Amino acid sequence: MEVEILSQEQNPMLHRTEVRFQIVHDEATPSRLSVRDSLAAKLDKNADEVVVHEMSTKFGMRKTVGYAKVYDSSEHARDVEQDYMLERNKITADSDAEADNEPEAEEAE
Repeated sequence: MEVEILSQEQNPMLHRTEVRFQIVHDEATPSRLSVRDSLAAKLDKNADEVVVHEMSTKFGMRKTVGYAKVYDSSEHARDVEQDYMLERNKITADSDAEADNEPEAEEAE
């Protein structure tokens, strides 16, 4: 899988770079996670800082074009991105503590 960056645009207000990319692949369309990992390696970033938003492959072609957001840190990604995008890109939230703090109902007899 060969990744080519078509364009990059800085967005300093949201601490990210918006990237348009093209992938040439030999097999079927690659998964979102493998594209995320390849983009992260190409841009020398951590995989948790890359959020792949869209990928499009024309029927019968071995090229996929797409759009991703590359954040300065994974905390910025969790603050800005919607939950479903974080879930699609397997970026875990640190809000697991809320589930542990649910009060238990005790019955008095």
